Amino acid sequence: MISVNQLTIEFGGFELFKNISFFINSNDKIGLVGKNGAGKTTLLKAIVGLQKATKGVVALSQDMKIGYLPQNMLLNKGKTVIDEALDAFSDVLDIENDINKINNQIINRTDYESDDYMNLINQLTEKNEQFNILGGNTLHANVEQTLIGLGFANEDFNRQTTEFSGGWRMRIELAKILLRKPDLILLDEPTNHLDIVSIEWLEDYLKNYKGAVLLVSHDRIFLDNITKRTIEISMGEVYDYKVSYSKFRVLRKERIEQQLAAYKNQQKKIDETTQFINRFRYQATKAVQVQSRIKQLDKMKVIEIDVDDDASIKFKFPPAPRSGLVVVETKHLVKKYDEKVILNDVNFTIERGEHVSFVGKNGEGKSTLSKIICGELQYDGEMKIGHNVNVGYFAQNQTDMLNKNKTVFQTIDDVAVGDIRTKIRDVLAAFLFRGDDIDKKVEVLSGGEKARLAFIRLLLQPYNLLVLDEPTNHLDIQSKDIIKQSLISYTGTLIVVSHDRYFLDGLSEKVYEFKDKNIKQYIGGIHEFLENRRLASFQELEKKNREIKTAPKEEKNTSNKLLYKKRKEFERKITKVESNIKKSESKISGIEKDIANVDNLFANPEQNEDVDSKNLYKKYDWLKNELEKEMSIWEQLNQEKEDLISQKQEFYS
Repeated sequence: MISVNQLTIEFGGFELFKNISFFINSNDKIGLVGKNGAGKTTLLKAIVGLQKATKGVVALSQDMKIGYLPQNMLLNKGKTVIDEALDAFSDVLDIENDINKINNQIINRTDYESDDYMNLINQLTEKNEQFNILGGNTLHANVEQTLIGLGFANEDFNRQTTEFSGGWRMRIELAKILLRKPDLILLDEPTNHLDIVSIEWLEDYLKNYKGAVLLVSHDRIFLDNITKRTIEISMGEVYDYKVSYSKFRVLRKERIEQQLAAYKNQQKKIDETTQFINRFRYQATKAVQVQSRIKQLDKMKVIEIDVDDDASIKFKFPPAPRSGLVVVETKHLVKKYDEKVILNDVNFTIERGEHVSFVGKNGEGKSTLSKIICGELQYDGEMKIGHNVNVGYFAQNQTDMLNKNKTVFQTIDDVAVGDIRTKIRDVLAAFLFRGDDIDKKVEVLSGGEKARLAFIRLLLQPYNLLVLDEPTNHLDIQSKDIIKQSLISYTGTLIVVSHDRYFLDGLSEKVYEFKDKNIKQYIGGIHEFLENRRLASFQELEKKNREIKTAPKEEKNTSNKLLYKKRKEFERKITKVESNIKKSESKISGIEKDIANVDNLFANPEQNEDVDSKNLYKKYDWLKNELEKEMSIWEQLNQEKEDLISQKQEFYS
C-alpha cells in the first residue's frame, strides 16, 4: 500500500535518516518508536508529503486516502462542533444538497411525461444511490457517536469551536479523521489531548479499524493494546519488528546484546590492525600488507550502538519532612467561575504518606482542585491543609517557570542544600543529564529535558506534599520510567493528575474519579479503578437492555449481543477469583502441614535432638504468621466472590 524506499532526509548537513526502507500493508497496526529527536514526526510528515526527502521516495497506491493528526496544528474558527465534524463528509453533504434541490424541482413540476422530468428522476435515483453507498443515512449518528466517544457531551455539539481549549479542538480534528475512514491513519501523540476514558474508546476503535494505522505514542499500554508491529528509528536507521511494543522491548534488548558483541569483536580487530600498521609502516618488505590493512580500515563500517540506560535511577532523594496525620481535608468545597459550577460539595481527606491519583474526563475539575490545594485559586466551603505540610506543585506549564538563561547545573545548584550539594552531578546523571548536558542552557533544552529538570528541582526541595498535574507531558517512555521510580520511593504524600495508565500503575493506592462536578473514591490502583468502572458500565447496559424490551427486533439483537459479551467478561472475573481461592486453599494446606510437622517435633523431643530449638521456634512463629496472612487473603477472596455472585444475580434478574 505504501512503500518507503531508500529514504534519506538531511537538515543542514546532518543526516536524520539514511537509506531507510519499509512497507506499510493495508491492515497494519504499527507503532513508530524511538528517542526524542530520532525523527518520528519527520517521518510521518515525509509519508504525508509535508517533508521533502533529500533522496529516496515514498510511493503510495493510486487514490489512497491518508488522515494525519500532527502534535500541533492550525485550528479552524467560526463553526459549531457538530458542523466542524460534519466537514469530514463534505462530499456526502453536497450530494444531500443536490437531492434536496432536485426534490424541490420535482414538487413544482406537472410535465410527468416529458424528457426533462424523466431526466430529473434519473438524477435523483443516481444521487440517492451515491448517498446510500457513502453512508449518508447513518452520517449524523456516526458523527455524534464519535464525538461522544472522544469526550464531548450532547450539549457541546452546538457550541462554537472557539469556546474550547486547543486540546478539545484537536479532538474535533481527530474525530474528522476517524469519520473520513482513510486507508491510512497517521497519529502523532494522540493521547496528549485525551483522558483515560477517551483513550480506551480510541483504543477499541483503532484495534478494529479496517485500514492501516501508524502511530507515535509514549503511552506503552496504548501501543500494546493497538499495535501488532513496531518500527524503531535508531541512529538514522529503522528496525522492523512484527510484534507489539512490550515484545519489541525484549527483542530489542537481544539485538543490542548481539550488536555489542559484534562491536567488541570489531574494536578488537581495529586495534590489532592498527597495531600491525604502526609496527610495520616503515618496513619495505611489509608495505603491501600495510596498505592492504589501511584499505580494510577505510572500508570498514564502524558499528554504532544506541543503548538505553535502564538502570539510571539509583539515587535516593532526601526523606520528606514529617507532617501531621491529616494532610488535606475538604468539607462542602465549591468552585465556580462566574455562574459555571466546576466543583460542588466536594468532601475528602488525604492522610500522611498516601499516594493518590486524580482521574476523569478533561474539564471535570482535576487541575482546578489541584490549584485550590496549592493555594492558587479561591473557593467556597472549607479546606484544611494539615500541620507542617509544605506543598510542592508541578503545574502543566511548569517548564515555563525555569530560568532559560541558566545552565542545567545552575538550575539544580540554586535549590540544593546540605549533603546533596556534593551529589548534584549524580542526581543529574540519574535523570539522563550527563557529560556536557549539564552545561547546556535551559533555553536550548527539549520539552522532555525541561520537564525532567523541573521535576528534579521539585524533589530536592523540602516538600512533604507533592501535587503533580500531568507531569509526563512531553516525556518519552524512558523518562517516564525514571520519574515513576523516583516517585514510588517518595516518602511524602503524593497527588498525581495523569491519564497515563502505565505511569499510574503501582504509583497510587487510591483513585479519585472526577465526574458530574464531584469526586468518587476508589480504593486500589488504576487497574482496579478501571475494572470497577467497567463493571458499572455493565450494570448501566443491563438497565438499558430492560428499557428497550419493546424496541424493534434489530435493536434488541444488537443489545443482546453486547450484553452477552459483557456477561461473559463478568463471569470470567468470577472464574478468576475462584481459581485464586483454590490456590490460597492449597497454600493454607501446605502451611498447616508444616506447622503439624513442627508440632510433632515439639511433642517428641527425642526426634528434636539434632534441631536448633531457637531456629525451630522462629520457624514456628513465622509459619503461624504466614498462616494468618493467607487466611486473611482467603477470607478477602471469598468475600469478593460473594459480592460478584450477588452482582451477577442482579444482571440476570
